[in-house]
Amino acid sequence: MDLSTLQQLLTRLSGARIVCVGDLMVDRFVYGDVTRVSPEAPIPVLARERELVMLGGAGNVARNVAALGGDVALVGLVGGDSEGHEALRLIGDQTGIEGFLVTDPGRPTTLKTRFVSGGQQLLRVDLEASIPAVGDVEQRLVRTVRDVAKGAGVVLISDYGKGVVTDAVIAACREAGGMVIVDSKARSFLRYGEVDVIKPNAGELAYATGLPTSTNPEIEAALAHALNLCEAKAILVTRAAKGISLAVRGEAVQHFPGVPRDVFDASGAGDTTIAALGLALAAGTPVEQAIEFAMLASGVAVGKAGTATVLPEELIEASLTAHMAPAEGKIVTPQRMADEIARWRAKGLRVGFTNGCFDILHRGHVTYLNQARSWCDRLVVGLNSDRSVTALKGEGRPVNDLEGRAMVLAGLGAVDLVVPFDEDTPIKLIEAARPEVLIKGADYSEDQVVGGDLVKTWGGEVRLAQIVDGYSTTAAIARMTAKEPT
Repeated sequence: MDLSTLQQLLTRLSGARIVCVGDLMVDRFVYGDVTRVSPEAPIPVLARERELVMLGGAGNVARNVAALGGDVALVGLVGGDSEGHEALRLIGDQTGIEGFLVTDPGRPTTLKTRFVSGGQQLLRVDLEASIPAVGDVEQRLVRTVRDVAKGAGVVLISDYGKGVVTDAVIAACREAGGMVIVDSKARSFLRYGEVDVIKPNAGELAYATGLPTSTNPEIEAALAHALNLCEAKAILVTRAAKGISLAVRGEAVQHFPGVPRDVFDASGAGDTTIAALGLALAAGTPVEQAIEFAMLASGVAVGKAGTATVLPEELIEASLTAHMAPAEGKIVTPQRMADEIARWRAKGLRVGFTNGCFDILHRGHVTYLNQARSWCDRLVVGLNSDRSVTALKGEGRPVNDLEGRAMVLAGLGAVDLVVPFDEDTPIKLIEAARPEVLIKGADYSEDQVVGGDLVKTWGGEVRLAQIVDGYSTTAAIARMTAKEPT
């Protein structure tokens, strides 16, 4: 999706209203470090550092709709417990979500607690009762859906099999008169009746049909069989990096190829997909464009930790990056640097930082940067602006301008990010990056390295990389000047 089309779509999404009906959850993430094994049993000991609580399941679909600029009415079920009160609080804190929750004192609010260290989940503990709503509870859900969804352009059903999405609730959604899109974890799609779209992932499609779903021909066969097993007008299957495939009844299957992504956490990616798809369709977007938009949004979501939402500005940034050469994508602002480093740290990666003018790139620079990269998992290079190079080196420098120097650096495999700065020293970048290792050339002593004392205050270290004798920008300029004809 080109940038102009995306910006127009995001404008149309602002204030668009949809209804989300389904299994509301509370997601709790407990983060910490594991440095030892318990003496009581061969299990890791997590030293708890922090905890995050957010809406999950249908609540995460609603969060994504709201984050993209839409307004969403959320219909769900909670227990009469502290987690239910937590869900109500979370909804109240979220702009763009209006909650219509039914309380069932006889069941717990679905709670998923994940314990995470070094970017990896160690354990997930679920508290839930996966039984259908019945009696008065079901009737209250049906009445709520009828009241809230009446006249809605799009109704999203988020069916995690926890009990909200009963036959009566599905019927109430269909009776609303708008487009009905179902995100289904069920074995049978038949129970949804004549809805507009059912959206499983490839694994769920295989589960529902008993057929393989790895290749395009296999997907096409499974989709054809699935349409024979249900009454849905269309089935849309998400296939991770392979993209999305859409089967509309009576038409050939359409494949929308995906773009390879750096996947950090796929949890909640399906919620982002259905939220973006439904909101785009509610705004009158053609289905092919809505699918492209949903793919862009889910691609951003999988690069984040936990059940994450996606913001419009992140989609614009992703669209810009997708149209850049790989090297261009490495040249970032200080804020982009901070965001990327946060993602690296969530994966447990060690960050290194160095800086310089890098005016005429030569063998000495390449050797230096390769050694710096060997001391960390990701290397950030702070690059002096043209003004600051002139202030440091004098008139006539730099020989190459900032854009040229940045592109050459970004083209090196040892460099992960290039961050231009205009100050005389990189101290602000160092403070923002908080690297585990600060690298400078061995022509400095450790106490001369700018930011060295600061890095040590948070447990980092300063390392001095070797200098290749006979190679420097000054020497290169002198050699070139000597060869010029008089």
